[in-house]
Amino acid sequence: MEFNLRKILLALLGSTSEPLAVRDVQTVITRYHARAADEDGEDGEEGADEPQGLMRELLDQVPSLLTAAQIREAMSALSAELQESDGPWRILEGPAGYRLVVAPTYAHWVRLLRDEPRPQRLSTAALETLSVIAYRQPVTRSEIEAIRGVSADSAVNKLLEKDLIAVTGRAELPGRPLQYGTTPQFLEFCGIRSLEELPASDVLTPNQITEWIRQATAPVATPTAADVGLPV
Repeated sequence: MEFNLRKILLALLGSTSEPLAVRDVQTVITRYHARAADEDGEDGEEGADEPQGLMRELLDQVPSLLTAAQIREAMSALSAELQESDGPWRILEGPAGYRLVVAPTYAHWVRLLRDEPRPQRLSTAALETLSVIAYRQPVTRSEIEAIRGVSADSAVNKLLEKDLIAVTGRAELPGRPLQYGTTPQFLEFCGIRSLEELPASDVLTPNQITEWIRQATAPVATPTAADVGLPV
């Protein structure tokens, strides 16, 4: 018997529907050594048999500590293997850990088994609104509408229903409008671990967008008679 970290990780991923975090894998290794030591102590009193001898041989191969870097490297290698084999499984990393998921090519067959409809795609308006919130959070509806130039009510409500955004507080502005931000579900939706992994926006700087929003939401002064060329 040989210690194979990639196969062990695949077994752990396939045994749970919850995300598998790095610390979960480290806990498994710690428990393995603790239980192996207990069993070894019991066998010393009664006499070791052949299976326990194999256990001892494997115990010498299993490292007492796996670093996060080692686990992530093994996960990356395992993910590449599954991708290259063109099989039905893929590994998806999210903010809470790793998941074993069905490859998109075979997702339709799983939906047929569960008698589920095809997932609805986000509309263009919802995607635009979600992008504004992701890059500008916390952000108010008026700020979203200043950037998009149209009402954001429908898109914001749809994103709230899908748990991709949530209310994060109130802005220090007149009327204390609600502010919105993304949720952990948004990270899962995008397949990223944190907001830092979002692609960099090189169109406008944050300061330029802030100034744009300030000008767009500033009250418009009523023109005077002199402004329109009428006698005062």
